[in-house]
Amino acid sequence: MMGLALSRRAKLGLLLALLLGLIAFLPLRLALGAFGLDRIGVSARSVQGSVWFGKAAQLNIGNLPVGTVSVGLSPVQLLVGRARLDIWRKAGAPDDIEGAVTAGVNRMGIDDVTGNIPLGPIFAPLPINAIQFSDVSAYFANGACGHAEGRVRVYIGGELPGLNLSQGLTGEVRCDGEAVLLPLVSQSGLEKFNLRIMANGRYTTEMLVQSSDPALGQGLDPVGFRRAGNGYTLRIDGTL
Repeated sequence: MMGLALSRRAKLGLLLALLLGLIAFLPLRLALGAFGLDRIGVSARSVQGSVWFGKAAQLNIGNLPVGTVSVGLSPVQLLVGRARLDIWRKAGAPDDIEGAVTAGVNRMGIDDVTGNIPLGPIFAPLPINAIQFSDVSAYFANGACGHAEGRVRVYIGGELPGLNLSQGLTGEVRCDGEAVLLPLVSQSGLEKFNLRIMANGRYTTEMLVQSSDPALGQGLDPVGFRRAGNGYTLRIDGTL
């Protein structure tokens, strides 16, 4: 019986070593799909290196362009059945970024993300051109927000007539029902930008401007704002 038990353990050890060896030499470009990271929208123009360390050119998470970064899978997270792709770039502020995206059974999210990501026309016609993360973590479990924390700032890259938003809008990330909510407020407190993100990548944004000035309304009308109560509002739906 002892010899049989040892034989079984030896076989299991050999099988485990073989699996780890196969994973260790798995090209990173294949690992993105093999571990379900493509399911949460992780893609790149090109990927080089092994599963543990490589470089991704023009990495995207959904429609968010992260750029060219160093990447690698965490072996510790693989042992608990979750793929964590660490991402980092040390190029000097404001281009530095670090954090991770994770995917597991009925779970996906981001961990400890700090850095700036350009947004391009995602929120057009609002001229929001970049988002700054500060220790942001958030995940969806079974299609609903499981936890969200950290601070976010969005930057306005163009002009909204009559508004001074040069300092951007900031707020703390949190769960709001099934959605991840970014409730952002300007320095004056008169402008608010609420961004709700669902597990499938769909989002709803609503920008509110508290003012009854008709001249401001005339300037904001071409952008798409409409009068609502004692202010003006603009809603945009899309996919990240």
